[in-house]
Amino acid sequence: MELQTQLKSLADKINQLKDKIETEESTKHAFVLPFINLLGYDTFNPTEVVPEFTADLGLKKGEKVDYAIIQNEEPILIIECKNWKEKLSVHSSQLFRYFHVSKTRFALLTNGIQYQFFTDLDEKNKMDEKPFFEFDITNLKDSAVNEIAKFHKSSFDVNKILDNASSLKYIKEIRKQIDVEIQNPSNEFVRHFASKIYSGRLTEKVIDEFTELVQKAFGQLIGEKINERLHFALNKEVIIQEKDQIEEIEQSKVVTSDEELEAYRIVVAILRRKLPTHRIVYRDTQSYFGILLDDNNRKPLCRLHLNGGKKYIGLFNNDKNETRQPIETIDDIYLFEKELLETVGLYEVE
Repeated sequence: MELQTQLKSLADKINQLKDKIETEESTKHAFVLPFINLLGYDTFNPTEVVPEFTADLGLKKGEKVDYAIIQNEEPILIIECKNWKEKLSVHSSQLFRYFHVSKTRFALLTNGIQYQFFTDLDEKNKMDEKPFFEFDITNLKDSAVNEIAKFHKSSFDVNKILDNASSLKYIKEIRKQIDVEIQNPSNEFVRHFASKIYSGRLTEKVIDEFTELVQKAFGQLIGEKINERLHFALNKEVIIQEKDQIEEIEQSKVVTSDEELEAYRIVVAILRRKLPTHRIVYRDTQSYFGILLDDNNRKPLCRLHLNGGKKYIGLFNNDKNETRQPIETIDDIYLFEKELLETVGLYEVE
């Protein structure tokens, strides 16, 4: 995914530069604006990304929010930035005041590393106190990348994000509660399990005993799940290695003949009118002698079948389906000069 690669690149840049960034203004320019740019918005277009945005609806004079992303002349996301060294606190944020007087449904509080997205799930037109989505760009998970992508200019849809926001918010809170219960099980949590498997009276002593058992059970279950994932990953890697070894063994059985090399030189002589010679690469296999563009299996230029009783040249159409044409000698390859040059046109040649 291109966005994931771009986010990783920005995260690497942040880790390299952050110790040299001293001010909020530097944080904006070095960390936040590149993030906005990754979302597909033109940070140099003041009609799309407005710095020092003022709602101008009776707010305290002089108050501004750092950025607003505009779509159809209305703000779709207002952004307040802090120095990367500062902790984020929505209670001291101007976002609350701007949210209810603007038409936006989303607000972002960030220090360039931590990102917190807010909406109005609890009360319409009033920004929630808790973010429905947050992430650390220097420790980004795949699931977070998928959520960030929803704010990209090319896919931004208010209703789709709002529909998902509620689930994100409550899943996050549920996970927190589960983590708390695993680390320090409450009596209610322990009773839930003990009542299903213990037939006696749930005295305080029994609850104490089951508290330790519940902790151990969850620890073992999580450990087993982790081991299963590791085992699966290791087995997958072994399969890949074995496949590579088989391919190497099969490749070692291939003997490239002088005739195949001479035929390759003929193809190069034809195609060099449209391609530099270093881009015309051959791969010999047990079944055929393949000639590729940029050594890419998805870009076949032709195939030569010279080792059987009859000789053929394999040509490719728009659907990359091979059609074999019989040849008497490799000199007959010159008869298919037009077809070979047309094959080059199937690919974007730089």
